[in-house]
Amino acid sequence: MAEHDYTCRIAWTGNRGEGTRAYRGYDRTWDISTPGKPVIHCSNDPLLGGDPRLPNPEDLLLATLSGCHMLWYLHLASIAGIVVTDYVDQPVAKGESASDGTGRFLRATLKPTITVRAGADLVRSEAIHAEVHRHCFIARSVNFPVDYAATYREV
Repeated sequence: MAEHDYTCRIAWTGNRGEGTRAYRGYDRTWDISTPGKPVIHCSNDPLLGGDPRLPNPEDLLLATLSGCHMLWYLHLASIAGIVVTDYVDQPVAKGESASDGTGRFLRATLKPTITVRAGADLVRSEAIHAEVHRHCFIARSVNFPVDYAATYREV
């Protein structure tokens, strides 16, 4: 196995002038910077005082899981001779929070709507989802179950 590094810069942007002197005296905002890529402005989950207009860590994890699955699905579909012309996912993750503020994801369900060329092997199209989990870096790294509930359209 070859190892490789991923880097980014996380910079807190929520100092209102007094730092963390008071619990409610600072914003839960930060920027993600990756060399050569656009900055992503983020916040905490709104349930924990974050800005609801900005992505939070939970949003980013779910989007990353979905994106990784999509990219591997497209790759494996191409190899299988299945022509995908559109792919839109609306994943849902279930989390839990304890009274002490700790939390975790319990599971995620990816719900892609996949448009394939007429005549595509839909049985094979569905089977590819199970193969993706063996390849996807993110899915292989999380400690909660990831399910798939895909729908298909033929054009």
